[in-house]
Amino acid sequence: MEAIAQITTERAQQYLRQLCRHFAHKVPAACDEHQGQVQFASGRCALSADEQTLHLYLQADDPAALEQLKEIVGRHLLRFAFREPLTLNWQAPSEEHPGAASC
Repeated sequence: MEAIAQITTERAQQYLRQLCRHFAHKVPAACDEHQGQVQFASGRCALSADEQTLHLYLQADDPAALEQLKEIVGRHLLRFAFREPLTLNWQAPSEEHPGAASC
């Protein structure tokens, strides 16, 4: 099971680092300026960032785990982005938005 989200923000790289550093306190996580990975017990999150967009790719073994990851990652991102209104819209990967390839 997979889900992707693309968030338009000028703080994409900042949020990538914040998410990875925050999750690294509890689960394996690593990142640089443009990419990151977080390994949860129920799946993984790959992140990438450019100047205008934060790309999130979630992968889990079953629908319940995927929904849990969406909630966890989304809740934390929106908490970190309290200064700006972000739109978080999870979608299934498609040919136009392939998921892990963009992360």
